[in-house]
Amino acid sequence: MLEFGKFKIFTILSVILIGAFFSAPNFMSEQLNKELPSWWSPASLGLDLRGGSYLLMEVDTNAVENEQYIDLQETIRQSLRKAKIGYRNLSVRNTSVTFMLPNPDLKSEARRVINQEIQNLVFEDLDNGRQKVSLPDDILAERKRAAVNQSIEIIRRRVDEFGTAEASIQRQGQDRIIIELPGIDDPERVKEIIGRTAKLNFHLLAPGFSGPVTGNSNVPPGAILLPSSDSIGNYVVQRRVSVPGEMLVDSQPGFQDGLAIVNFRFNTQGGRRFGAITSKNVGKFLAIVLDGEVISAPRIRTAITGGSGMIEGGFTVQSAQDLSLLLRAGALPAPLTILEERSVGPGLGADSIKAGEFASVLGLIAVALFMISVYGLFGLFSVLALAINLLLILGALSGIGATLTLPGIAGIVLTVGMAVDANVLIFERMREELKTGRTLFNALDSGFKQAFKTILDSNLTTLIAAILLFWFGSGPVKGFAVTLGLGILSTLFTATMVSRLIIILWVRKTGQTTLPIVTINKDAIIKPLIALMPQQFTFDFVSKRKFAAVLSSIFLILSIGSLSVQKLNFGIDFSGGILIEARAPGSVDVGSIRAVVGDLGLGDVAITTFGSTGQDFLIRVQKQEGGEEQQVAALNMVKESLGTDYDYRRTELVGPKVGQELFMDGALAVLLALLAISIYIWLRFEWQFALGASMALAHDVVATLGLFSLFSLDFNLTTVAAILTIAGYSINDTVVAYDRVRESLRKYKKLSLPELVNMSLNKVLSRTLLTSFTTLLAVLSLFVFGGEVLRGFSIALLWGVVIGTYSSIYVAMPILIYFNLRQEDIIGEEDISNLSQVPNNN
Repeated sequence: MLEFGKFKIFTILSVILIGAFFSAPNFMSEQLNKELPSWWSPASLGLDLRGGSYLLMEVDTNAVENEQYIDLQETIRQSLRKAKIGYRNLSVRNTSVTFMLPNPDLKSEARRVINQEIQNLVFEDLDNGRQKVSLPDDILAERKRAAVNQSIEIIRRRVDEFGTAEASIQRQGQDRIIIELPGIDDPERVKEIIGRTAKLNFHLLAPGFSGPVTGNSNVPPGAILLPSSDSIGNYVVQRRVSVPGEMLVDSQPGFQDGLAIVNFRFNTQGGRRFGAITSKNVGKFLAIVLDGEVISAPRIRTAITGGSGMIEGGFTVQSAQDLSLLLRAGALPAPLTILEERSVGPGLGADSIKAGEFASVLGLIAVALFMISVYGLFGLFSVLALAINLLLILGALSGIGATLTLPGIAGIVLTVGMAVDANVLIFERMREELKTGRTLFNALDSGFKQAFKTILDSNLTTLIAAILLFWFGSGPVKGFAVTLGLGILSTLFTATMVSRLIIILWVRKTGQTTLPIVTINKDAIIKPLIALMPQQFTFDFVSKRKFAAVLSSIFLILSIGSLSVQKLNFGIDFSGGILIEARAPGSVDVGSIRAVVGDLGLGDVAITTFGSTGQDFLIRVQKQEGGEEQQVAALNMVKESLGTDYDYRRTELVGPKVGQELFMDGALAVLLALLAISIYIWLRFEWQFALGASMALAHDVVATLGLFSLFSLDFNLTTVAAILTIAGYSINDTVVAYDRVRESLRKYKKLSLPELVNMSLNKVLSRTLLTSFTTLLAVLSLFVFGGEVLRGFSIALLWGVVIGTYSSIYVAMPILIYFNLRQEDIIGEEDISNLSQVPNNN
């Protein structure tokens, strides 16, 4: 472990230099970054840091299917009329078209003429001469996929037309689209433009009709009733589209007689078709239909053969501009529904960056000062390794194009606290090896070797939690999983390679015969406190296990009882609903805001203030009945009722469908993490260890859920991230102790199992205390300075450090005793005679 050839040193330095190279743009000015190539750029900031909107939209594929059957119905109508085959009761029913043939002998001929227009149709005979026609499943599936792909392309065109830079539009699952729009100033307008179908078609009015009608007029066959956009009545228009809007190639806003209009131009085919329609129908009326509403229905006074025209409809300048944009980008093939919406104003984004930076720097400084004070020069070495660690994380984020979110900053801060653990394990192992009388180089070699196995086991279990969190998480929570995962990998590298290289070079350069973490050199500039601590604690942990069992039982009963009766206070991530964070121009008048919003009839509304200025407040509105559309309507009602005096800094909207899915994904992530970690421990250790680790994890998860239930703390996606992190931290502690128990079982045969457990816990106690304290320092800075968004996350982690340390001692260890772990389980019967009698405590 101490041999460092030139190639190995070159490899380590190369990795560090590559990380520094890719992280460099993060320290350059914004102006300089604009001149850099796209592959060498700073880490992208998430919407919660830079401001912007996140939308999860669902394409209504049922509407696509319904439209296909309406088209099939019209095709069958035209085909049978052209072939002069009589029919009755032609209609769309569910997922098929049905009609009746008065003359059943014409069935084969009817099917033949229909198949000439559309092939591979599925025909079925019904009773009384009725026919059922269906589209094949593969054709429907292909058209639904095409509709989603077309929707993505059209949304991208609309966003590009709107001028939003660095927008991200990607598919999720079969029929959903994720849209991320950074830095927009008017999210409501963008949302309106993105979600509007903007399907423009030209229809002739049905024969005998020249304008809007009132009431329910008799609609002749082949015609449909459409409302007017200005609510003056309904128009009876021919069902068949005369000229489809897909043939438009350009549209621009303009003015006619001082009124805003929209000018349009067709492609060559559309121009010819429009000219033919207007030539043959001079004197008749042509309806301009947008999204199922008639904008206008002017009389055709003369043939229009130039391939262009204009639309009048009482537009404002803004609405004419928006309609022109939509027509240029193209119509959506199906309606879009907003399932989830999260918007962050640029002001809150800037505040979040400041809070995250301050919490990160403060946590790093606190941990660095603590490590230097405890380990002296070696603490300085660990801080240097930690700085390289952070540099590698930042370089990796920039190199792979990952997005840094506010929970991602929390992941980095947590890495600061937990990365120190690897160095603490190595240093403590070195102290222990030197105590046995080994030479310096032997102690260093043994310390790194023995610590490496523990470091690998403990970090891999945390990595399992990070991977599952990334897989099942969404939005900013994925950012946390990415930074946590990268932090674990870089920690393994810096602790086992960089720290080792630094220490070995220092020993060879100075010719040391002992370490400053064991004995204090009177002439040393930095005197470590660790040398003043006892190298062997003698606490009797095992004798307190029954008292701890009673204490754990009481708390678990309280937790389960609270979860059963009071349940969890689900945030809108899981329950669905609306959350608005706003800042008032002066002190918040909660009473007046509650009165205004309460009068809207939206159900339960909670208004709370936070922060020290007295200007910031949160509005929570319960999930609305009626689906996602009602959620959006309720959000708009709240904003309109409050007016424009407030700065809307953050908006979150989660529909009931997504809320339930997020809850199920979060629960599944936690359960799979517990299962995967247990399986890993089972494979690496024995079944008693796996059982103990599983029970400790379950204990910590239930205790954390109980804490949130007892105190009605907001339980959301970031809380799930915290729980999985707690699981990783807890198993980290447990694995360190288990490794020492297994090692002790291999060495000593005369000690009873309780004595072995006690001895093992005392040997790792200094590491446990130091790691817990450094992690608490890092998380505490998040809690105090990380902002409101990370408050619940920080509370969970603070609690997790305490409960994780407790469970690794008083839940995981007693299980080994209760289930009678034996030395034969570890090394086999034939090797027991070679074991030492008792440990040497000199």
